[in-house]
Amino acid sequence: MSRFLKICFLLISMNHAEITHSQNSEDLPPLLHKAVEEVISGKYLNAILDILHFQSSNVWTADMLTKVMAYFHAQEVVFTLSSLQMSMKSYLKNLLYQPRQLLSEFQQLDQQQFQTAMKYLFNRRKDHLEMGNVILDWDKARERIFQSPGVNRTLFLVTLDRCFLAMNALDCVDILRQVLHVSAVNYLQPEVIESLPNVLQEDAFRNLSTLFKDLYDKTSANTQRALYGWMKQILQKSYNMSEFNESTSWVSAESLWILGRYMVHLPLEEILKISLNEMRLFISYDNATKQLDTVYDITPELAQAFLERINSSGFDTRNTSTIYRLGLLVCFYDDVEQMDAAVARALLHQMIKCNQLRGFQAEVQKLKSQLLNIAMQNQTLNDILGSLSDAVVGLTSSQLESLSPEAVHNAFATLNQVSGWAKSQVMILSSKYLSYEKVLSFYNVSQMGALVTGIGTQSFYSMNPKELCQIIRGTTSQYLSDLLPPQQHGILRKIAASGDFSSSVKDIQGAFFKEVSLSDLWKQTGYNSLMMKEKELRRSQALYLYELLSKKNYPVDLPSTGQLVKGVTCQRIESMGTDIFLSNFNFFENNLHLLSPYQVNCLAWKFWKVSNASIPPFLLSVLPVEYLQYVSGPLCVPFIETLGKTKMDLLNPSLHKKNAVLQKVQECLVRMARRGQQWSGSCKKNSSVADEYDVDLLGNLICHLPPAFLHGRMSLRAMATALHQFKLCRQLSHEQKTEIKYKLLELYGSPNNWTAETTLDVGPFIALLSKGELNALAEKFPNIILQIAKMIEPISSAEELLSTVFESVSNATANIESSLTRPDCLGIRAPSSDEIIKLAEANVFWSVQELKCMDTGTFDKNVELLGSVSGFNSSQLTALKEKAKQVWGSLPDWKSYHIVSLGRIALALTEHEIEELDLHSIDTISVLSQQTGWTLTQARSILQGFLEDSGQTISTLKSFDLLGLGAILCALNSTEIMSIRTAEFSAAVARIGLLFCSTPVLRQFKKITESVFGTAATWNGSILQEIGTIAGSLNEDELKAFDKNLMPYFQPIAIQRIPPEIFQVLSPEQIASLGPENAAMVTTSQREHLNASQLQSLQLALDGARTSTPETQNDASTTQVVQTPVPSGE
Repeated sequence: MSRFLKICFLLISMNHAEITHSQNSEDLPPLLHKAVEEVISGKYLNAILDILHFQSSNVWTADMLTKVMAYFHAQEVVFTLSSLQMSMKSYLKNLLYQPRQLLSEFQQLDQQQFQTAMKYLFNRRKDHLEMGNVILDWDKARERIFQSPGVNRTLFLVTLDRCFLAMNALDCVDILRQVLHVSAVNYLQPEVIESLPNVLQEDAFRNLSTLFKDLYDKTSANTQRALYGWMKQILQKSYNMSEFNESTSWVSAESLWILGRYMVHLPLEEILKISLNEMRLFISYDNATKQLDTVYDITPELAQAFLERINSSGFDTRNTSTIYRLGLLVCFYDDVEQMDAAVARALLHQMIKCNQLRGFQAEVQKLKSQLLNIAMQNQTLNDILGSLSDAVVGLTSSQLESLSPEAVHNAFATLNQVSGWAKSQVMILSSKYLSYEKVLSFYNVSQMGALVTGIGTQSFYSMNPKELCQIIRGTTSQYLSDLLPPQQHGILRKIAASGDFSSSVKDIQGAFFKEVSLSDLWKQTGYNSLMMKEKELRRSQALYLYELLSKKNYPVDLPSTGQLVKGVTCQRIESMGTDIFLSNFNFFENNLHLLSPYQVNCLAWKFWKVSNASIPPFLLSVLPVEYLQYVSGPLCVPFIETLGKTKMDLLNPSLHKKNAVLQKVQECLVRMARRGQQWSGSCKKNSSVADEYDVDLLGNLICHLPPAFLHGRMSLRAMATALHQFKLCRQLSHEQKTEIKYKLLELYGSPNNWTAETTLDVGPFIALLSKGELNALAEKFPNIILQIAKMIEPISSAEELLSTVFESVSNATANIESSLTRPDCLGIRAPSSDEIIKLAEANVFWSVQELKCMDTGTFDKNVELLGSVSGFNSSQLTALKEKAKQVWGSLPDWKSYHIVSLGRIALALTEHEIEELDLHSIDTISVLSQQTGWTLTQARSILQGFLEDSGQTISTLKSFDLLGLGAILCALNSTEIMSIRTAEFSAAVARIGLLFCSTPVLRQFKKITESVFGTAATWNGSILQEIGTIAGSLNEDELKAFDKNLMPYFQPIAIQRIPPEIFQVLSPEQIASLGPENAAMVTTSQREHLNASQLQSLQLALDGARTSTPETQNDASTTQVVQTPVPSGE
């Protein structure tokens, strides 16, 4: 900000002018004279633009500044150079923070000034201008301007308002492209579309239409409809209306090309009237295929209307070459009678794109199933496997199991390109492929693509380590982060055991590197900062590597290296020199998402110490509550703007602190509303969030505004813009959602009158409506309701909506009675595949009896989906388990892929049933352990089953076995835990430290941890971060002895695990040093065990108070809150 303001004051260089007398306006060029008069009248923006225009065609000479200053004195304008500089600085700063005023000033510019402003703001050349000793770097100026969402909106509105009248239309389209790149969804509102020019040159219209097509997915449904209307209006003008009658359409081939994705908004009756000649011309154009590939939101009715016109136009839709031109229209192909197998295969090949559709997947799956049956006429599945495209995803496990290894091998080039595989399917196909290849090699693995995830952990571990190193370096590495933890560790442990780990570490990139254990990092050498650039790091890794590399590198350079910034300690931040800290702060600010709240707090205190007058306002929210008093007047806007760009939970983990910050935000909004009432137009007088500018300013903060504020202080105009932002909020309270619902009803009226577009725009908030209102929407827009229901999280908040979805789907489907002849299934409705796919989470409303009567083929085809439903109760899960027995036979005959496909249904297995299963594979165990809700006896059965079937004991388990067992490890007894091998435990401890085991179990894990990392008294920050919840099992003496400076390095989940009776032994100094995030994790029970002094210290930690550091500490028993001067508003 300061750099921009300094270089932007083109008149500041006047301090080098020698003032002479007797100057008059005739000594100044006319444009410069105009600029000087504008300075005198306070119109600094106009003056700067006139000077810029003057410079573009004149050479600036030193005597001009002298003449300018002399003219000021001749006019008896009394000011000093410093006062002029301050006035301009304040003026320009206010323009950036008051975008409504900026809009007003832009609207008052004359045409030449406007053109100059547009030229310098949007010219992409790397310009820099010189005037005297002032250099204006426009790149940096533009960067600051475009960082302000409000200023961007002003530039967008003023471009629409003035650009097309004052400048070349093509240039205006380019300007709009740059501005809309920031936030099309917020700027392009339906009412704004009304102000788009309706008379444009052909090239400009085409370019602007192309821009809107590019932004299609970034705009609301109502905006899409409005943009279609605007395009239609202009296109109709070019149509010869004299030839128009009710039986002909204005839509030509060219119109369809220009509309692009907006063609899905054509009415059905309009499509059916399109001239066959125009349709033939459209579909014959090569780019039509690319266009039809993007109509993701087309409906079956519209798609089939287009298919009918295409077929009637002379293009035979059963011709293979025509099929390849149809794009996503093939997803709704409806002429399958007497179809040739070759045509069916061609359609299936094209239907691989259909998973991109917005909804209608049940219909797509049904069509694929029909085409699959046709394609297999007179042929076996083995013969045509490679020509079925992604229809193979619809094959059941028994069908895949029936394939020969040779057929799978021959079709693998197709199979590994298909998306949407279930885990069980991947396991079967990978097994078939590898059984054909016989030997698992780098080459074989590299051919598998995404199906590499089906290779078993033991298979990876049995590979040659050199070939595993090649996998890490090769193209297959992109899939390594998709592997289960035991699979990843199977690779890492084999490489580590080979002694080639040091040379391989540099090749492990991305998220896969996070699986390297701290103890393995300790053993390696040869690290440098360069090899860290592309690696994701756990905080324990970053802490260790930062300290290690800081001994080899200049420490200041390390924070900008990949994710090493996670390892910057407060001591490192504190030791930075002032100049170095300030020059590097931008890097910290741009990577806040990588920092912990404790690190952010340290940054805030450091900035306060070295430059409190220029501290970024959002950092004041991290300091103790009393520092918020410094946020007032000119600091309000930057305070809210910067807070809105960050995550509130990162800055303020505690509820108390968050509420205090939000109170300050509300105070600022109210104060700003009073000051800016003249710019608020027709908005409600008491609206603090009055319009779209306020919504822009709030950014992410809008998710945290309290219900009462939403109710009384947000206008409907603001609500229309805020809706998209609210849909991105992850943790809105029920009370906030209720107020949002009332605002939406006030804005859009009764849901009975909503359009399809409004329903789509309201999106997940329809779950707040009453049952009657939901029923009305489901009756009008059943497919939209289905589409929205699948996006809602958490499911528990949408029971009424799911119930409505279930009823809607049930009513729309003819009653299908069970094919089972059992007496208890006679007359019982049975779930169909179509219904199960459509319902997703709403499958919870099937009765136990209906699930029992499900057709076995339907279950076999949909078991993975049913196993993913989170809301099934124990009776429903039991019914589904019994159905699995009917389909797959007795439990000992179940394969690993059967067990994996069960998902949550596995929770219904009894201990005795678990004992019957074949649990030899750690990959199967890994999938089971990811389910939450196992009882202790079930977990013990899984553990025993794995040990017996794999022929292992606890003492022979490898690290990847421990990782695969996951939460099942919490069922181990003390003897079993102590028999785990230390080396294997050390490799797995980072993930074991994420488990929420009981305190006795964690204490046993702590004993092994000490054999790896030494006694608790010797642990440092990186070890505490590595071991997670295990650190929560320290005893009283160990916890009491911990250095207070290590308290922030406990993982937050470890703090929760400390028993209250032990937590209470922490000293006030230790508690005060917890840091904001850890302090926020203190439980109610822990808090109840603390005395007054400890509670006071806990409040200091929650508030982000700065305790005395080792460098400044005078008394180890005291906790000092540092008090410092007030920041200025500049």
